[in-house]
Amino acid sequence: MGLAFATRHADAATSALVLALSAALGLSAPPLGAAMRVLWASLTTPGTQRSRAFSLDAVAEELLFVAGPVVITAVIVASSPAVGLVVTAAAVFLGTLGMTTSAVSASQRGSRAQTLREHRPLAQPGFARTLVALLGVGAVLGTVEIAAPALATNQGALELSGWLLAAFAGGSAIGGLVYGQREHSSSLGVRLVVLSVGMGLAALIASQVTAIPVFAVLLVAIGAFLAPSLITGYLMADALVPEGSRTEASTWINTAVNLGAALASAGAGVVIDEVGAGLALAGCGGLAVVLAAAAPFRRGVSTA
Repeated sequence: MGLAFATRHADAATSALVLALSAALGLSAPPLGAAMRVLWASLTTPGTQRSRAFSLDAVAEELLFVAGPVVITAVIVASSPAVGLVVTAAAVFLGTLGMTTSAVSASQRGSRAQTLREHRPLAQPGFARTLVALLGVGAVLGTVEIAAPALATNQGALELSGWLLAAFAGGSAIGGLVYGQREHSSSLGVRLVVLSVGMGLAALIASQVTAIPVFAVLLVAIGAFLAPSLITGYLMADALVPEGSRTEASTWINTAVNLGAALASAGAGVVIDEVGAGLALAGCGGLAVVLAAAAPFRRGVSTA
C-alpha cells in the first residue's frame, strides 16, 4: 500500500523511497510457493502422484504469469498504476488468507527437532549442487525476460513484447503438463541435467535468430524446459532433504532460480545495451549448460 501511495504521488516521492519500498515488498513476500509444495507433499504419495501435483502447481504459476500482467495492465489503463498495485496487494492478501486458514495448512506443525543443524537442506549431500544447476535455469529465465522485449524493440515491434513473453510462459505451461503426465524411468539427477542442458541449447539457438515469428517459436521451446526443471528441482528437494526441512528446501529452490534470474537480468541489460540480445542469450545458454554439470546425477537420486 505504501508503494501504491508513492506511485500515486510520484511528484513528491523520491526514487530512493520507491526503491526502498520495492525492496521491502520483495522481502516481505509470503513464501506461498514453497509452503504450497509442502502441502502437496502431505496430500500425495511419493512418485507419479506427487510429480503430477507439482506439475499442476508449476503450470498454475505459469498461467498466472501469462494472465496476471494482462489483467493488471487492463486495470492500470482503466485507472492508474496505484490502483493496479492495490488490486495486486488485495489478491495476495486474500490468497494468503485462504491458504493459511485451510484445514490442510492447519494440520502442518513444526517441531524443535526439525531445526537441528544436520537437518538443514544445505547440509544434505547433493542439495547444494542441485541449487547450482538451477542457477543456470534461472539465468536463462532472467535473460529471456529482458531479451525478448529488447529484440521486439529493435525490430520496431514493441507491442509484441508481451506476446513473446506469453509464448515463453505458455511453453513452460505445456512442458509442465507433459512432464507431469509422463512416467519417468531415469533418475531425478539425470533429468535435471538433461532439462538444464536442453534449455541452455535452446537459448543458444535462439541467440542466432532475429525474425520475431521464429524467435517466438524458440521461446516456446525454451519455456518447455522451464517448468519441468523447476518440478524436478522440487522433487529433488523432497528426495534429498528430511521431511521436517522441506519447506526451507523448497524455498532454497526458489531462491536459486530467482537469484540466477536477477543476476542474469542485470548482466543481460548491460550486454543488450552494448551489443544486443543475441550475445546475452548465448551467454546465459552457455552458462546453463556448464552449470548443469553440477547436478548430482552421479548419485542416482531416486526417480519420482
